Amino acid sequence: MQSIWERLEAWLHAYAPQLTTELNPGATDAELQQLAATIGTELPADFLAFYCIHNGQRNDAGGLLNGEELLSVPRMLTEWTIWNDLLKGGDFEGATSTPAPGVRTEWWHPHWLPLTYDGAGNHCCLDLSPAPGGTRGQIIRMWHDDAERTLLAPSFADWITQYVAALEAGEYVFSADYGGLVSVDEVDE
Repeated sequence: MQSIWERLEAWLHAYAPQLTTELNPGATDAELQQLAATIGTELPADFLAFYCIHNGQRNDAGGLLNGEELLSVPRMLTEWTIWNDLLKGGDFEGATSTPAPGVRTEWWHPHWLPLTYDGAGNHCCLDLSPAPGGTRGQIIRMWHDDAERTLLAPSFADWITQYVAALEAGEYVFSADYGGLVSVDEVDE
């Protein structure tokens, strides 16, 4: 993960230096252990290695990942708690999703960990309890008001590596209008 962060930071310094100041220092072992204990499952090694370098972004920072905030461990826990409280309160009774193969049909599952936040309740999540055919640690897209549950990558490492490669290929640019990095297709529209 060190090389991924080096590539990401090099790109940011060249094309979006304002976002480099929004990165937090690495998460502590205690923070990561508390996260695993709270959600009730172990966290993948690639995720842990990534977050040991930078613990996401400052709260309400500009969109680092396709217009979305890269959540810090405390922000992950805040978002996870909101969704879990809704689940425990019965808000999703009878609700099912339309998942990609390998993704659960529940509207929300307590072993989905929000990684990003778009400001409207939608997340890219670390899926720590996939459906048959899925891979533990895969990345899924979870919408607050849409049943679609898309599989984005088979692992955290694949997901973040693909994104950094897309940055380097010129597929994303910084947009002041959007307050972060967005697809060049969105800027051209």
